[in-house]
Amino acid sequence: MARHWFSQAEEALTVAGHLIEKGDYSDALFFGHLAVEKELKGLLVIRRAQHAPPIHNLLRLAKAVGLAPDESHTEALIRITAFNIESRYPDFKQDFRRRCTPEYTAEQMIAIKEVLAWLKSHRMS
Repeated sequence: MARHWFSQAEEALTVAGHLIEKGDYSDALFFGHLAVEKELKGLLVIRRAQHAPPIHNLLRLAKAVGLAPDESHTEALIRITAFNIESRYPDFKQDFRRRCTPEYTAEQMIAIKEVLAWLKSHRMS
């Protein structure tokens, strides 16, 4: 089951890249969030031997896994979680789309990839 989550995380990251190529920056960040969420859910299956709960809060998932994120990872997880809400709900979507310039999106994708690398380092620990 964990392999399924990890595979889905990779697919979500690939989709994010395709969306960036098409100029769909807000949806790219949504898929970046999905990649981190799915990586965390895979870790939860491995480390806690339990099914992943149907939640999207990345910091809450990290704590459920048993991780202790430092300040920069905590801030990144909170910021990336917001992409899930801001890209989906009409009250937030318009403002979020305006904020998602190519530069902003590139910065956030760097953060997403850094968080994913950190999470992957915990697959075997």
